[in-house]
Amino acid sequence: MAFYRPDPDMAARLETSLDALDADGRPGLRNSLAITWVRYADAAPEAGQGSGASWNQDRILYPASVVKLFYAVAVEQWLQRDLIPDGDELQRAVRDMIADSSNDATGLVVDLLTGTTSGPALHGDRWELWTQQRRLINAWLKSLAWPELEAVNCCQKTWGDGPYGREKIFYGADNSNRNGLSTVATARMLEAVMTGAVVSPPACRRLQGLLQRSLDQQQRRADPENQVDGFLGEGLPEEAQLWSKAGWMSQARHDAAWFKAPDQQPPTLLVVFTTGPDRARDASLLPELARQLSQFTSSEERVN
Repeated sequence: MAFYRPDPDMAARLETSLDALDADGRPGLRNSLAITWVRYADAAPEAGQGSGASWNQDRILYPASVVKLFYAVAVEQWLQRDLIPDGDELQRAVRDMIADSSNDATGLVVDLLTGTTSGPALHGDRWELWTQQRRLINAWLKSLAWPELEAVNCCQKTWGDGPYGREKIFYGADNSNRNGLSTVATARMLEAVMTGAVVSPPACRRLQGLLQRSLDQQQRRADPENQVDGFLGEGLPEEAQLWSKAGWMSQARHDAAWFKAPDQQPPTLLVVFTTGPDRARDASLLPELARQLSQFTSSEERVN
């Protein structure tokens, strides 16, 4: 059971969009993509009030930098429980992790959340303790008792060149222990942040501030790694409001976005994961999908 109500009109629109995008030089698109799409009737909805449609939304995929959303929420949870001390360096790291998608900042955040550090191989009890500590974020996610989170894995740092030493060993044979998320798990977490339904409302407002993206063309040109161009935000009007976290590497291009149209209409939640080198290089797929789905109106809306 999804956290939103299935909407047949939205499902039909999503099918039409995928057909068109597949025909536009992307054969087999459905095999390399997962989507969760939710729309709300209220301008300030509560969690669970949306209607939606999906494709492959339960498929666990490598999330790239989208996992940083989960780590940012975990920081607020740890602070709320007095499990870690607050400070300028922690706040700087969380800001850089979300706003700039810094992998170095993410490394510090994961170290603080789990009480671990990178380095050479460990053995015996020291290794067992290290791996147990590294799974603390997964244990917290399990404690939320959200069915969407049952199969996720959020225990690894994010890398530029890849893990070394104990980090490489912890990845497991054939990277079997690498991070894994689904679009529905990501959508539920982003909805919870945007509706104040996880950690405290003030903490959610802080997270929202970090996730907000400028659609101003001049600001985007000044920041080539703006997490808008080549992602869902590029397909939205410049006057729209956007909160998002993107992920991009050689085998993936993902985005998780919450956005409002310029006229302050109710928000839309859209999470798209794409996999494979062709999709990773495709800078027009996510913007076009956002453009098409953001223009959707239901049959009920057309009547009204």
